[in-house]
Amino acid sequence: MSMNMGLSAEQRQVMAEAVTRLLADTYALYFKTHAYHWNVTGPRFHDLHAMFEEHYNEMWTATDDIAERVRALGHLAPISYEQMMGSATIQADSDTPKADTMIANLVAGHEQVVRTAREVLALAGEHDDEGTNDIVAPRISAHEKMAWMLRSTLG
Repeated sequence: MSMNMGLSAEQRQVMAEAVTRLLADTYALYFKTHAYHWNVTGPRFHDLHAMFEEHYNEMWTATDDIAERVRALGHLAPISYEQMMGSATIQADSDTPKADTMIANLVAGHEQVVRTAREVLALAGEHDDEGTNDIVAPRISAHEKMAWMLRSTLG
């Protein structure tokens, strides 16, 4: 069935690819945060364990909204971990880092998600895609806040 919501097929394709990149970066950071939650150790264990859980729960919820935007644009969301990670710029860890490195890695991850979200917003503006704008704009402030909270734990 054809779609006629004011965006051309080409515009929807461009936007779906951009939103998928945001989905992939969010998912990669979600997974990294969740893995750090499981594996953090040290004297700040309880506080970091709790903060990481708060953050990964927020991102988990966000991934659903972001993936549903891809679908609303008339495209399929990634169906496998490989497809998802093929669009991500945030890389997985090969070893479990110490707590301060975890925090620094997560700050860098949140900053990357913000940059990706800004790129998506710029495209949404070019294509008059208010629906994508509505989903993506709140992600910037959410990730900026999580980065600030993490950065603050480093002193």
